[in-house]
Amino acid sequence: MGKMDIVLRLERPEDHHAVEELTREAFWKCIRGFCDEHLLVHRLRKCQVFVPELDYVAEVDGRIVGNIMYTKARIVEPSGKAHEVLTFGPLSVLPEYQNRGIGKALMLRTFDEARKLGYRAIVIFGHPDYYPRMGFRRAAEFGITTADGSSFDAFMALPLYEGALDEIRGRFFIDPVFESLDEKDVLEFDRNFPPKAKYVPVPINVLIDRLEGDARKALEGVGITYLDELAHRSEGDILAIPGMDEKALNTVRQVMLEHGWRWGKRKAQGRPLDLDPARSGDDNRVPDVRSPEEEDRQ
Repeated sequence: MGKMDIVLRLERPEDHHAVEELTREAFWKCIRGFCDEHLLVHRLRKCQVFVPELDYVAEVDGRIVGNIMYTKARIVEPSGKAHEVLTFGPLSVLPEYQNRGIGKALMLRTFDEARKLGYRAIVIFGHPDYYPRMGFRRAAEFGITTADGSSFDAFMALPLYEGALDEIRGRFFIDPVFESLDEKDVLEFDRNFPPKAKYVPVPINVLIDRLEGDARKALEGVGITYLDELAHRSEGDILAIPGMDEKALNTVRQVMLEHGWRWGKRKAQGRPLDLDPARSGDDNRVPDVRSPEEEDRQ
């Protein structure tokens, strides 16, 4: 694909339906057969924790192709003292524009804006092979756990200034809006958009049939039903399964690529792979990004 100019600006009321529709497109490949992120976007705007100053869209040739939304969250110490932080999501990019740097552009712009607004840090649940490229580290390194006290590679934090998370230890809490998306409400809301064929997940056998020996037995024994489930697991997670090795891991990368997922940190048959965080689409290129003011001056 050729060079493109990206214009980043705040979302406007007249953008709402287009942003919800692009979110639906970005997250449509869901094992459940439907996605709920577009309803989440609709509800987030009405929440007290929503941060409109960080609700940015990306435009290409006048078309909205990406969006990132932020909400306020809390890290609560054992003493009960709470510290306000940010979390972002959904981060969405239209499928045909993924892996072109739009997700990265949205993040970098909003990270800078969050610093200017005086926020301390951003805490997320995201792909552990991708987000460290953007400066995120395991939340456990800062003494932060999930609300239930858990810690894992996909739970990460990014201090927005030096020492921002020093001497803060506690549990991370997000707004209940993220956990109140009833299937009936989702399907009713989905009526506001054009009909779309139900997504059929890819069976894990397309990968298992390509593996050999211990690696094949290993993946058969972990209870994964669909290839889609691997999209949210890191290389480290898969390599840690007894019986998996580097040869098998390369096969996983290749099969994932064949089915539309740029997965993993290394190469599959000589091609560098870039991840697709939250279906945002991103890579290591920095595209030409302009503000609306700069666009007006062109």
